[in-house]
This record gives sequence, structure tokens and C-alpha cells, in this order.
Amino acid sequence: MTEGCYDALVIGAGPAGGTTALLLARAGWSVAVLERKEFPRRKVCGEYLSATNLPLIDHLGLGELFREQGGPPVTHAGLFAGEYIVTAPLPQPGSEPGRGLAREKLDTMLLRRAAEAGGSVWQPHTAIGLLRDGLGYRVRAEHLHTRAVVELRARIVILAHGSWDVGDLPSQRDRTQRQASDLLAFKTHYRGGSFNPALMPLMALPGGYGGTAYCESNRFSLSFCIRRDMLGAVRARHSGMSAGEAVANHAQEHCRGLREGLVGAKQDGPWLAAGPIRPGIRLRMGHGVFPVGNWAGEPHPATAEGISIAMQSAWLLARRLIAWRNAGGYWDDLAPVGESYARAWRRWFAPRIRTGAVIAQWLVRPTPVAALMPLLRSFPRLLTLGARFTGKATDMLRERTKALP
Repeated sequence: MTEGCYDALVIGAGPAGGTTALLLARAGWSVAVLERKEFPRRKVCGEYLSATNLPLIDHLGLGELFREQGGPPVTHAGLFAGEYIVTAPLPQPGSEPGRGLAREKLDTMLLRRAAEAGGSVWQPHTAIGLLRDGLGYRVRAEHLHTRAVVELRARIVILAHGSWDVGDLPSQRDRTQRQASDLLAFKTHYRGGSFNPALMPLMALPGGYGGTAYCESNRFSLSFCIRRDMLGAVRARHSGMSAGEAVANHAQEHCRGLREGLVGAKQDGPWLAAGPIRPGIRLRMGHGVFPVGNWAGEPHPATAEGISIAMQSAWLLARRLIAWRNAGGYWDDLAPVGESYARAWRRWFAPRIRTGAVIAQWLVRPTPVAALMPLLRSFPRLLTLGARFTGKATDMLRERTKALP
């Protein structure tokens, strides 16, 4: 049964999907959002938004709420490896540092504003079919609890689902093969502790890496990525623990900074797990089907740029789609929209993702880490330089002042 016809259908209501839906709805589009989970929900994520994303947050009309509900400003980066603790200032592209915000707040905030702008929210619904239908698409969606199926039609489909989602869409697949090098992700929250709230440390540990970020004034996330083969060894060594607990113990064994930071901390919520994560560039598009967020391309979490890139990719696409419709919205003109979006996406994000891959490969190898840490301790500003290469000094909204290619 067809329930509605829309200008655009967004599949996934994370930071990329919520941002896309909000921007299009505010521009007068009829927008539907399919989200398979009920909100608010916790999610495996570092929960940090860099300073480059603050102009976009303000443009979305969420600046005041973001600053009110988020963590304290983050002014410094850190690197914990063995007994080493190295810190350095983060680059500041504007007058205000970045900060963290819990995903259960950020995602809910974006989706609520999209609905207030006129968007239709189908939640909890899972997309189970995507078919071309003339000058548009038909999408079948199933309710999480009742299993009732609805059919939605839209001229444009925007894929904003996670890169590790398993499902029935052409952009999703059933991953049955496991590899030793798969990166699995874990995350929980703590309250209290001894970390400096203005510091965002990255932790190197054998076979993986981790990080923390304050998402409220006295609450921070602790997250890790670890290779599948190392996870097996860690769980064997820490039998009787959950996977997340075992990884946290493994990290404390190899990071003095983490041990000291967790002094006085109390866990707030369970360990969450996800993966294997799929860093890399995809940008697979069809005529009228556009990827944003992690499905377009995903940085290694080591860069702490995942949310920022997701939201900024939504900005790049929405800006082009709005210009396309203002110029007449002809179906045959969608191919140049995709080409322009792909060029801009690669220009803004590909260098960040490639830099992150190099950093992540270094972090998981104890010997190269041990060799480089004395140099970083002597020249901590190298951390600032690394943060700059991952995009933390890139003024994304400069794109607004330029003519579209």
C-alpha cells in the first residue's frame, strides 16, 4: 500500500540523514525519513564534533541547544601510548573550539527539527526494498514491531544508513566472511574521573586504538577499535569479562594516561559493540540515488572526524539538490548534480580519510609507536599538525560563498 509521495526519501536518521532532511525540508521539499531504531538511542561513536562543524550547527539553528547540552570546549589533543602522555593545542579555525555531544541527543535533536520543518518521520521502520519507478523510486519499509509494510515513493533517495548495516537494499549486504584484520568497535560512558575535560586523548594499544570525549560537563565516552584477531587474544586473557570490558582492561595495561584518567570514574551505561567498521571511500551513486555520511565514505575513528564529515557531506549534497530544483528540477539534470557532489566530496574529505588511514595503521603497531613517541614528546606540536591534516582547520562553509561547479 502506497502511503505517500515525496520529493526526497532519506534512509537513516543519524547525523548525515538528519542534517540532509532538515536542510531539504527547510527549503520547502517534501521529505520522508526512514529510521529503523527508536530514539533516543545510544550508538558506538566517539561523539566529538570539531570546530569546523560549528558554523554548520549554527546554520541549522541548533547552535544554542548544542552548546547548552554538549560537553565543555575541547582545546587540546593528546596521545597516550605506554608510559607516554603527550598533549598539544588543537588548531582553531574560528573563535570557538569543538566539543562533544552524546549521540542520543544529537540524532534526536536533528530528527526533531527536521520534523518541525515539515519532514515526515517513519520510525521505527526498516527499508526492505528499493525499486526504480519511472522518474523516481519506490521504497518498501517494514515496521520494527508490527511487521506491517508500507510503500513510499520519492523522486530522490538519499542513503544515510550506516556502513555496517546489514539489510535488503542494494547498498547493504550480508557480510558472512570474517577477516582477522576486521576492526570491531566498543563504547561506553563514564561519569567523574580525572581526565582534563578540555583534552581529547587518542590512545595507542597493541592491535587497536581508543579515545575519550566529554559529551556533557561530567560525562565522557570511552571508545575503542580493535582488530578481530587481537580481540580473540584479549578475551582469552581476560576470561569472564564482556568483550568491551576485556578491551578496556587491555587498553589500561598499555596506556598510563587511561589508567590515570579513569581514577574515580564510574561507568554510566553498558558496553556497546558494532562493526566491523568499514573505513574508506565509496561514493556509489545511481541516477537520483545519493550517498551521504558513512555510506559515502568513512574515516577511521582515530581522526575523530566521523560526525563532522557526515554532517558536512549532507550540506554538500543538499546545497546542490536545492540548486537543481530551483533551476527547474529536471530528471535528466540529476547526473551533473551527482558529478558535482562527488567532486566536492573528494576535494573536502578524501585527504582526511587517507590521512586517518595512515594514522590508524600506525596506532595499532606497537613497534612503530614506540619508535616515534620520543620524537612526539620532544615536538608535541606535531600532534597539532596531524590534527590539521585530518581536517580540524578546514572552514567547511566557505563552500557557501562559491558558485557551484
